[in-house]
Amino acid sequence: MDLYQEVTAIKGIGEKTAESLKKSGIITVRDLLYFLPRDYENYQTAVKIADLKPGKVIIKGKIADLKTVYTRRRNFTITSGTIADETGSIKAVWFNQPYRVKQFDEKKEYYFTGEYAFKANKYQLQNPSAILAEDVAAETSHLHPVYPQRSGVKSQQFVKFFDRLRPQFNQIPDLLPLENAPSFVRPAARKDALYSAHFPDTEREAEAARKYLAYEELLGLILASALSKAAAKKLRAAPLKFEAKNTKALLKTLPFTLTDAQKRATWDILQDLEKTTPMSRLLQGDVGSGKTVVAAIAAFQAIKSGAQVALIAPTSILATQHAEGLDKILSPLGVKTALLIGATKHKETVKEQIATGTADLIIGTHAILTDDTIFHNLALCIIDEQHRFGVKQRQKLLLKTPRNLAPHLLSMTATPIPRSLQLTVFGDLDISTISELPKGRQKIETKVIKETDKKATLYPKIHQEIAKNHQIYWICRAIEDTGTSSEVASVKRQAKKLQELFQKQRIEFLHGKMKPAEKDEIMSKFAAGKIDILVSTTVVEVGVNVPNATVMVIEDAENYGLAQLHQLRGRVGRGQDQSYCYLISKADQPTRRLKAMEATDSGFKLAELDLRLRGPGEIYGSLQHGALDLNIASFSDTALIAAARKQVAAIVKNLEQDPAYLTNYQELSAGIFHYQKLTILN
Repeated sequence: MDLYQEVTAIKGIGEKTAESLKKSGIITVRDLLYFLPRDYENYQTAVKIADLKPGKVIIKGKIADLKTVYTRRRNFTITSGTIADETGSIKAVWFNQPYRVKQFDEKKEYYFTGEYAFKANKYQLQNPSAILAEDVAAETSHLHPVYPQRSGVKSQQFVKFFDRLRPQFNQIPDLLPLENAPSFVRPAARKDALYSAHFPDTEREAEAARKYLAYEELLGLILASALSKAAAKKLRAAPLKFEAKNTKALLKTLPFTLTDAQKRATWDILQDLEKTTPMSRLLQGDVGSGKTVVAAIAAFQAIKSGAQVALIAPTSILATQHAEGLDKILSPLGVKTALLIGATKHKETVKEQIATGTADLIIGTHAILTDDTIFHNLALCIIDEQHRFGVKQRQKLLLKTPRNLAPHLLSMTATPIPRSLQLTVFGDLDISTISELPKGRQKIETKVIKETDKKATLYPKIHQEIAKNHQIYWICRAIEDTGTSSEVASVKRQAKKLQELFQKQRIEFLHGKMKPAEKDEIMSKFAAGKIDILVSTTVVEVGVNVPNATVMVIEDAENYGLAQLHQLRGRVGRGQDQSYCYLISKADQPTRRLKAMEATDSGFKLAELDLRLRGPGEIYGSLQHGALDLNIASFSDTALIAAARKQVAAIVKNLEQDPAYLTNYQELSAGIFHYQKLTILN
């Protein structure tokens, strides 16, 4: 079987279907094979309607009386019908699925799977999935795979695709070497696992198949990081000598003492900078833990060694804040700081300072990486809130360093990285953690408030804080009202409402679709105390520092992940005054996430919980070599991760000793070349 031929090679998949599959990333036969069922249904366990009990059920029957009702007040549709067998009938309902009306043939029997529960004063089957009974009759296995619908391609279509591929499964080659592998990695394990995943006879068989395929996925991810790290070790960097007297001179100017965690992180970085191998380190610390001063110490060591330092921030406003803060720390020690962003006036003058070496510390957005920005002697690059730094960006930096030396790289993040991600996705980075907050930092009081209690509980508090000349963040999910989000608080509607409630206050709104110059102007006004209440989407999430802001209000809080809620909460509590975070919920009872926010202010604990509840993709976005979310494996499976790490270490070692080690595993060899192109510099 040619795993890399396009899916159109499969009978029944034409150009139109292939185009739909492509939208979901299914392009080749291999992509299709690894598109696994989300569940399995045993239709032999179907019960008669007369014997139904509450809970998840499967019934077989015909459906009639289908109709859809639109509810204007709540802005959604309810589709209902009556399912009947020879023993009785029940009502079935679907929410926001009006297409169900045209889905069924009233003369044919279907299997319906759903939750049988008491709703609207009667028992009914809620949001059931459905499949033609005649399609199940031909199944040889008791377990019928249920695939996620993708771009209009339904589960039963995937079942037919795999039926046509079934005779070719024996041609699937092995992928992983057997040496140093766990016992379930054996000859033919891959083809057996893929076959059992799509055509299982028992649930245990399906589970074993997923275990192997999960291991395969984790190994590929860890191998990519390991190869990237091994390749980075072959690069050369300028050693930046540590001089204790310079660091002591800087520390004497600070109005505070470093925490023990800051000292440990600083020492890790200073030692790395002395090496001829480029540093590749991630500095993670909770909101307000003091990462910036650690970066300042590292930058000062580089500058005192005669090198230049670049700091790249994701937004102009954050770059400006870094420039102001670091200039305040380092300028008394003779360091010349330059800011290079889109709004910088006299750019040519600034770029000349960078090219001649007059500027020591260059802070900006990705404008720093433009081809016409030439560095005199760049040796250290600090990346703020990027999580990963792209390969193309690294290559650009490599071209900007003298004698083609690689720059030392320090990434900083206030979103803690759970241990399982440190071992897999971020395995090519050394990690330093600032796990404690500076002394005197007050805990932000966090409280969940029901939407109906805002008038009695929240508004008086807002009046109190404004009377103290403090400022308020008010976060909304949507920018403006739409036909599909009328129940979600929108920035424009909320700003208008607040202006009516707080008529004497200065209220502005901010959102991501505004032009960069507009956003910067609003944030600058807020930072200068010229706005009392800033109504915004989550564009204020990262890095913005307004010490006078003491209240963070988050509408529809149950719709956010813990990491994002914690980041938003971290925008307040940055000054000397007690600060507050109010999580507004429309639910009758707080969700598990909101209860966790009330109970803890530890970003590390919240990150671990968020990873279990939501997965990393929604928390950290995407990587350069693929999305963070795994298709099959779980980052919580520590045993599989440990086994994969062990085999990866052996593979890398064997490849160093014998580049032809994987001769019999051509697909993995090709994959390694692919990983190298994506994750390392040659």
